[in-house]
Amino acid sequence: MFYEKPVLLNRETHRYSRIAPLSGYGFAGKTNSLYLATTEFAEACKEYPIVFTRGADQVIVPVAVLGLRPDENLFVDATGAWGGRYIPAYARRYPFVMAELGDQQLGLCIDEAYPGLGADQGEALFDDQGGNTQFLQNALDFLNRYQIEASRTARFCQQLHVADLLTEMNAKADMADGTSFTVNGLLVVDERKFLALQDKEVLALFRAGEMSWVYAHLLSLANMTRLVERLSALRRTESAALAQAAT
Repeated sequence: MFYEKPVLLNRETHRYSRIAPLSGYGFAGKTNSLYLATTEFAEACKEYPIVFTRGADQVIVPVAVLGLRPDENLFVDATGAWGGRYIPAYARRYPFVMAELGDQQLGLCIDEAYPGLGADQGEALFDDQGGNTQFLQNALDFLNRYQIEASRTARFCQQLHVADLLTEMNAKADMADGTSFTVNGLLVVDERKFLALQDKEVLALFRAGEMSWVYAHLLSLANMTRLVERLSALRRTESAALAQAAT
């Protein structure tokens, strides 16, 4: 997505590299949705619409909808500041990411295009003996937990698919100036089918702690209206800027 040059972290190549803190989230400014793990639903549902979508390989994944137009994140401003209280872990893990190496092995990668990667300032990745610094170990622990939650999320999405609980929804945003935007290909839980589940199926969801995920998703759909409001405010600002530039 926003990883321009991901490479495997190497103890020799990156022995003296340092990582400066993120100065903002401008790298996600053109991302109109981000993957969410189910454990993020409780916080994310307070601000973002949470829907399901099919990836290129047709695997169903949950995402937080961040914008209604292509290449636009309504939560990242021109300075790179994130305008929401909760920032999805997918963005917080940058510039690190795990990559599949085959044989169920994972490797830690870093985006070498990240401007905060260098040898002059920031946190060291390796100590004098070539071992992981506490900073790198913390990042690795975070990513390992992320992978565990991603696997759990994949199983949950598969359960929804097998139970035929997902239905397609198209989101349409009507703007004050008469224009409209339509977002297609969104999947949501069909509440009618969900309420018709057998008692043993409902109990299984409850015991697994997954019932709350379904309701967090359903409650979050009301945030589509907030996205429209954000887009309307942005369009007013854009129009005012154009008018001022023309005078």
